[in-house]
Amino acid sequence: MSDDSSQMNSYVAKGEAFDRDTNYIEDRILADPDSQWPVEPGRYRLIAARACPWANRTIIVRRLLGLEDVISIGMPGPTHDARSWTFDLDPGGVDPVLGIERLQQAFFARFPDYPRGITVPAMVDIASGAVVTNDFPQITEDFSSQWKQYHRAGAPDLWPEESRDEMEKVMRLIYTEINNGVYRCGFAGSQEAYEAAFDRLFTALDTIEERLSHSRYLMGGSITEADVRLFTTLVRFDPVYFGHFKCNRQTLRDFENLWGYARDLYQTPGFGDTVDFTQIKQHYYIVHVDVNPTQVVPKGPDLSGWLSPHGREKLGGSPFGEGTAPGPVRAGEEVPEEHTAAAWL
Repeated sequence: MSDDSSQMNSYVAKGEAFDRDTNYIEDRILADPDSQWPVEPGRYRLIAARACPWANRTIIVRRLLGLEDVISIGMPGPTHDARSWTFDLDPGGVDPVLGIERLQQAFFARFPDYPRGITVPAMVDIASGAVVTNDFPQITEDFSSQWKQYHRAGAPDLWPEESRDEMEKVMRLIYTEINNGVYRCGFAGSQEAYEAAFDRLFTALDTIEERLSHSRYLMGGSITEADVRLFTTLVRFDPVYFGHFKCNRQTLRDFENLWGYARDLYQTPGFGDTVDFTQIKQHYYIVHVDVNPTQVVPKGPDLSGWLSPHGREKLGGSPFGEGTAPGPVRAGEEVPEEHTAAAWL
């Protein structure tokens, strides 16, 4: 089962624990001119809905590394029907580059009988209109490694070699227990499955809370891919996961270090300026009809705290290490101010 897929009408299997379908299209875009999918500026389009945490990762990394000029982006709306994500935010409901109304068309252009969920993020070959890959963890890793020659000057090193082994261990914990852990709670089909998932989630959050008590970022004094992967869950925690997914032992604001850390990242260029709180709430509360059958979207919570001082500077470090912050958000890719934390000030 895939949460952000075409399977809109059924996420919860009664009596069962949630089991994510992790079978993705594993093709890679490589810095090898002889590969099936070689790195080429302008050849591929990233399809990434702002509402989806897995897609949000790719939007952040693309911006941090300065890949906007070489990888274009298409953004479906926050909701989808039983078939796939749709481009309802674009004029005429059509992606202006690919010329399609729904992401499903790109998957079918590659695999006419594609049997799995139509997920974002997805990299699409513009000329053929065919999906190349929807393997979300590999996509961001390859943005760092395979597209290196096109990184902006001052781009951060999100995969530092000296801490890679430790970082991959941390990211496994984050994925299995936190990124996927909130879904395990929300889509639990029995009381027993829910309570087990709840305990696993908060055990992991407590572990990360302690780690962040003495380290500004997960791997030390500057941001890495691990921080990107944790942030997209944390930024959705109070608006969605606390209530909608019943992850309600405490809010994110009740964690001293996680809350300070999350605000530190939100206020860092490349993170908060990719977050659309309105789309996030619309997606979860409207699409997950078996969890929220009324499809009523809550007005709260108050988001103004995301812009309050975080005090994490006392731990030292610099978000971009020896690099620099990305420049202003590319024209046309801005999050509407009324969809941001600033709207609550």
